[in-house]
Amino acid sequence: MVEESQKEKPASPKTGIWQKLRRPTQYSLITLLAAGVLLGVSAWGGLNMAMEWTNRSEFCTSCHEMTIPYKELQQTVHYKNRSGTTVNCSDCHVASSKTPSDYVYKSLQKLFAARDIVGHVSGIVDTPEKFEAHRLEMAKRVWERMKSRDSKECRNCHNFATMDPDKQKARSQIKHEEAQEDNLTCIDCHKGIAHKPVHHLLDEETDTAAN
Repeated sequence: MVEESQKEKPASPKTGIWQKLRRPTQYSLITLLAAGVLLGVSAWGGLNMAMEWTNRSEFCTSCHEMTIPYKELQQTVHYKNRSGTTVNCSDCHVASSKTPSDYVYKSLQKLFAARDIVGHVSGIVDTPEKFEAHRLEMAKRVWERMKSRDSKECRNCHNFATMDPDKQKARSQIKHEEAQEDNLTCIDCHKGIAHKPVHHLLDEETDTAAN
């Protein structure tokens, strides 16, 4: 007779996939939430870092044809003046992200900027001559965008509410009053103040179309 200690013990049931799935997770909900927040903050921080890095004028002028308008900017009051204030490319060509909607718009502008990269790589504007040939077309695109935004890029620094008319020339006072009455936006009157003036070509273009 086999002793009880030598009796064969019943085999333990095999652990299947279903049993493994039903085991309590080793991570708590708080741990998972913390990991998600950390991942989200890292992604958001990385995106913002990329945004700011590509907003630098040094990045914009890394395409040599962009040095043409940048040199023009350096000769204007928007770059060098008695108060020592200055603007970068992104101050006028990329919206500030003070609100969520601004951030979305800023992201879209970065996406649309890929068109400039295509123009550079494909050789559309890779020489001063080609740049001049497309200058009016590019300027009109910027003017239309700024007008649709009520010249928000301008109003980040210039605001009717904080202007002191007594320190303006009489002509400027009149024009600004008319602009407010007629709901005009900055770019309606102020074209060609940061780069080579080409807005006069609009009249020539209109006359040509009329004839």
